[in-house]
Amino acid sequence: MRKTLWWMLYCAAAGFISHLLSDVAVVARLSESYASQAWEADEGNAEDDLIKGGLPGQPRVSFKQYSGYVTVNLTAGRALFYWLVEAESPFLDDKPLILWLNGGPGCSSIAYGAMEEIGPFKALPSGTGLAKNHYTWNKLANLLFLESPAGVGFSYTNTSSDLNTTGDNQTARDAHTFLIKWFRRFPRYKGRVFYIAGESYAGHYVPQLAKLLYEKNIRGVKNPDINLKGLLVGNGVLDNYYDNVGLIEYWWDHALISDASYRDILAGCDFHKENGSKTCTHYIDYAFEYELGDIDPYSIYTPVCQDKPQSRRLNIRASAESPVSPLRRHLAGYDPCLGNYAEIYFNRPDVQKAFHANTTRISYNWTGCSNVLFENWKDSEFSMIPTYKELISAGLKIWLFSGDVDAVVPVTGTRYGVGHMNLTETEKWFSWYLDGQVAGRCQVFEGLSLVTVRNAGHEVPYTQPRRGYVLIKSFLASNHTTPLLPRNKTSS
Repeated sequence: MRKTLWWMLYCAAAGFISHLLSDVAVVARLSESYASQAWEADEGNAEDDLIKGGLPGQPRVSFKQYSGYVTVNLTAGRALFYWLVEAESPFLDDKPLILWLNGGPGCSSIAYGAMEEIGPFKALPSGTGLAKNHYTWNKLANLLFLESPAGVGFSYTNTSSDLNTTGDNQTARDAHTFLIKWFRRFPRYKGRVFYIAGESYAGHYVPQLAKLLYEKNIRGVKNPDINLKGLLVGNGVLDNYYDNVGLIEYWWDHALISDASYRDILAGCDFHKENGSKTCTHYIDYAFEYELGDIDPYSIYTPVCQDKPQSRRLNIRASAESPVSPLRRHLAGYDPCLGNYAEIYFNRPDVQKAFHANTTRISYNWTGCSNVLFENWKDSEFSMIPTYKELISAGLKIWLFSGDVDAVVPVTGTRYGVGHMNLTETEKWFSWYLDGQVAGRCQVFEGLSLVTVRNAGHEVPYTQPRRGYVLIKSFLASNHTTPLLPRNKTSS
């Protein structure tokens, strides 16, 4: 069993500290035979997936939406659910396609990426309808949200043992199969500029899938259907050792834990090892239970949601204080209960019908995260640094961005991990601006840019939507070497 510190934070909050990762594996050794099991299934027709008339309670929009299932393994009965939101622009052929993946592992890209962060809508209180997201990324690109792996959200498997054996390898294989079949269903996107983006444990998903795509594309394919050009990963899990050391330093430096706990954890935990000792677990449990307090560690300076929780990525402990008022939530910059609203909305039968979802009538409610997958996750790589270095050598545009008030996968660990890549620095640390204020910082290396977002949490576009929008706009406009971020007060 492997115990990494960021992982323990997830587990302690959700009440299953003893269930963790196991078995390191490498995506490079993926078998060539996996895809053949899925090709027998019907590829489907894009127009059958068109959401006609929109989703219940949504505002009027000018763009098209598609959603549905793609079978990725016919033998096991695994099918992944997607939601395509086309760009607002009338010049659709000029807009890139972005695949968005959320992490967990076991969390839904529709619940978080689409409905909290970069999608065109946000759910209204009590799930009564949808409101426009004024900083949606589909103003700039076509957005493809994938619920991955099977068992997340509306994605399903007919083989129950899949839920106990899923890990990095199977997730990458199934996502690759999904993309090949999805591009056949939507041939107009073949050859389109394509990016993969995501956050958190998608720090594994994104580079692993990118590596698989790149390995397939370089085998004599001059004009690949899947025209991968780059990666964008936010607050991503990068390397267990550096993530863990950076996490403890961040907790201490931001006055979340005591000096004693800081010393005890550093002395009692060997983060080079995959297995966490009982002593290490005890110190971390104590710090989380008695010192961090009832905060949202995903965004440490914003209020927690005091409403009755649905299935959140983190079960925040109840507080004796008064519930946070809607006004206070919005003054804080975001609504911490937004995920609850989405969960209510997507469990409505009329929504599922319009969304072409739950067609097999799965026996459980749609939730933002799957605890079963999380608890039983397999073959998680200890470090993604070698994979990133391979992708850098492949010439892909790579940005790692990090909200600087996230205490789950904090910027400290990311900086340590990037430093360990031993890349050549091409531009020194600088500030970027928005509305005359510092919006974050950036450091540029040969093949990789590291961007921080000021006062943003784990979900940057959720906690700082305008800064997140400027970030993606800059990413799409930039070349491989020079991030086009606003660098002075008057240029923002």
